[in-house]
Formats: sequence, C-alpha cells, structure tokens
Amino acid sequence: MKALKFILSGKTAFFKVPMVNSVCYFTYGNIHKPALLGMFGAILGYKGYGYEITDFPEYYEKLKDVKISIVPNSENGYFNKKFQQFNNSVGYASQEQGGNLIVKEQWLEGPSWTIYIMLNNDESQKLANMIIHSQCVYIPYLGKNDHPATIEKAEYVEVKNVDAENLTIQSLSLSEALDFDQDEMDFKYEEYLPLTLNLETNHHELKKFILTNAPVEEAFTEIYEDGEKHITFY
Repeated sequence: MKALKFILSGKTAFFKVPMVNSVCYFTYGNIHKPALLGMFGAILGYKGYGYEITDFPEYYEKLKDVKISIVPNSENGYFNKKFQQFNNSVGYASQEQGGNLIVKEQWLEGPSWTIYIMLNNDESQKLANMIIHSQCVYIPYLGKNDHPATIEKAEYVEVKNVDAENLTIQSLSLSEALDFDQDEMDFKYEEYLPLTLNLETNHHELKKFILTNAPVEEAFTEIYEDGEKHITFY
C-alpha cells in the first residue's frame, strides 16, 4: 500500500486544551488528528468554521476518512513546553479597562513529527499531490496562526502490514488497540487527545493515546512498516 510521508515541524505550536480557559491556556502534548485535518483543509483551500456548516465544516466533511499516523520526533514522545505571555489589544478582546487582555499560553517548543497519510481515497491522493509539489491554498500552521508550519522531505513510501507480536511501535497509537508487555516498558507516554468531531456539537471527542518502547503482546488493529518504522493508522 502506498502512503505519503513527510516531516512536520515548527519553532512553536499550540493545540488548545478547551477544559481550562481562565488564567492561562494549556496545550496538548502532541498534534492530533483534527488539528492535522484542519491544516490539510487549509492546504486544499476548504472552508472552515467561518462559513455555513451543515453537519461538519467543509474541510472535516471531506477529510474525516483520511487515515493518518503521527510519529513524534522527540525523546519518549515529549516536547518541552513554555508559557508565553502577551497582550491582545484589539477592541473586542477584553472588557477590561483599556480593552487590553493579557494572554498566557503554554506552547510546545521546537516540535517535530513524521506524518504518514494512507493513500486510500481521492481526497488523500489530492492532498498528497499538493504536499509533494509544495503547494497550498492557505498557509498551514500548528494550531493557530502564531505558529507557522514547516513541511519538508515529502515522499511516497510503500507500507505493508506486518505481524505485530514483539514489535515496538514508533507512532502514537490508540491505547485500546494495543496490549504491551508491561515488564519490558522503560517509558510510557499517555494522553487523551482529540480524534473526531461530535456530530451534534462539533466539539472534539477524545481517546487515550499511547507511545512506549515496550513490545506488543496483542494487537487489535493493523500494524504497518515502511522499512524504518512500525506505525498504526487511524
């Protein structure tokens, strides 16, 4: 099976955790699928939330069936985080005196991921063609437009299904899809990350993701390899 593989990175990134919105804003520890689909929608020029919506925004409706895999290019899946404080002085930003809102956000520092896109439908093929030729309709960014995205080393690769037993997985994977040998686990990154949008509210629906160096004991999803990494798609 053919897939597109590329490196996605930036100086900083911010993927807002919506559960906390006072005093400071927190970020998820890694990019997630809805954020990636939003970036892909920008590349393809699809409409987002600022336009009339039926069930989902246009970008999500067209891209939700694209299968992706995310490999953090960092030690144990973690990126450094740092709080940034700045002023937002646009007239509608704040009801405080002077109309100046002091914003404190937690940013990822120097994030980098290897992204795989399974070329399994027309939309994924169209997206891959844009990326491989370094084209985009709108500028892609990492969470918000303060964080421009760099896309490089795009290439087509062959991925094949392999027997999962005793393999280590380099991609973020759904926790429910894999059982690992706990006795061989030197590190474990776990986080609830957005996976889909809710049809009624368009809010993120979260699932637990995991990254570990422990070998797989049992897999409830397909494992793929490209000659370098073992990954899962979702």
